[in-house]
Amino acid sequence: MKTLKNHTLIYDNECPMCKIYSKGFIKSGMLDKNGREAFTELSLKNKALIDVHRAKNEIALVDHNENRVVYGLDSLLLIIGNSFPLLEKIARIAPLYWFFKKLYSFVSYNRKQIIPSAKDQTEEACVPDFNFKYRVAYMVFVVILSGYILSLFSTKLGLGLSQNFWREFTICAGQIVWQTLFLKSYLKDKTWNYLGNMMTVSLIGTLLLIPGLFLNLNSISSMIYFGIVVLIMFLEHIRRCRILKLNFLPTLSWMIFRIIVLITLIWITL
Repeated sequence: MKTLKNHTLIYDNECPMCKIYSKGFIKSGMLDKNGREAFTELSLKNKALIDVHRAKNEIALVDHNENRVVYGLDSLLLIIGNSFPLLEKIARIAPLYWFFKKLYSFVSYNRKQIIPSAKDQTEEACVPDFNFKYRVAYMVFVVILSGYILSLFSTKLGLGLSQNFWREFTICAGQIVWQTLFLKSYLKDKTWNYLGNMMTVSLIGTLLLIPGLFLNLNSISSMIYFGIVVLIMFLEHIRRCRILKLNFLPTLSWMIFRIIVLITLIWITL
């Protein structure tokens, strides 16, 4: 690999994804061994160069040769392009660049909902701004994916349910409406943060169900498998509520909705 020298990547050290790929740049030799610096441990020199607020939304790359900073997708393309110029040229083709920039923002603005940290509440934390567009896009993405996978898995449960995407889509969307209305006065300014975390819990459950689609499970085994997934989701929901400093009320509301849905589905199929 061709090392991009005299550059420092300012990464979010409370974000596992950021830690992994920034460390990967170091290990692969794309950046030198001192080529990254944690956002919460900024040197005075780098702090004076970067736009600290922007760096919370878009990862910053400091060029010490010219004392300039590039942000977000451009910083990643500069690092990658130094070793793989052709990849950078392809990624900078207008339609692809637009797509990758949107994808970068989609992940970056939702990264604290995808993987939260107990330290996100501190003033020094590298927490991105709330972006309504990308938060809603993330929630819609999870609802569509969950609706599709659940519609496939529901046929294995032995409840007489047919494959029906819109049924499962409505249930997933209904969970959002239920939690928003039920918890509105309790969550207050944490509403969007909580909803993002709740959708990640749903995403985790959805991804765990995918292997079950390819296993030769009978209805009883499918029920057990589904129950284990729900238990994992339940525990993860509690963990995330603790990180957000919320009590058991959101989890209780989450459970009530799912019990009502289960009873309704069983009653319909009788």
